[in-house]
Amino acid sequence: MISLTDSQKIGMGLTGFGVFFLFFGMVLFFDEALLAIGNILFVCGLSFVIGLERTFRFFFQRHKVKATSFFLGGVLVVLIGWPIVGVVLEIYGFFLLFRGFFPVAVGFIRRVPLLGSLLSLPWISGLVDKMELEAGLPF
Repeated sequence: MISLTDSQKIGMGLTGFGVFFLFFGMVLFFDEALLAIGNILFVCGLSFVIGLERTFRFFFQRHKVKATSFFLGGVLVVLIGWPIVGVVLEIYGFFLLFRGFFPVAVGFIRRVPLLGSLLSLPWISGLVDKMELEAGLPF
């Protein structure tokens, strides 16, 4: 069992609520207020989970400047009041930021009984294999 500090537990809760508000905001036709709350909770929760210094080091690495600018720019655009454009920018920035993690996540999902058989379907497996190969290449 992984032991978590109190601040990491708070961060997990904030991140979970952030993802919930983001999802609920998209379901309710890109509600600006819910998306803004979800963005703020997600970023705050991430900083609580991994710490402020690690968060800054993760987002502001030299090779992740483009991804960070898209992600945080999307958050800013949502806060300004253009939710659809902001969410598109955030999603693109999110995929650029976390593309190194996707092969690890796919490898884990392939070992889950039901999901692993879904990823083994011919047209899905080709797509997932292609995404895994391109995960390390810049866009």
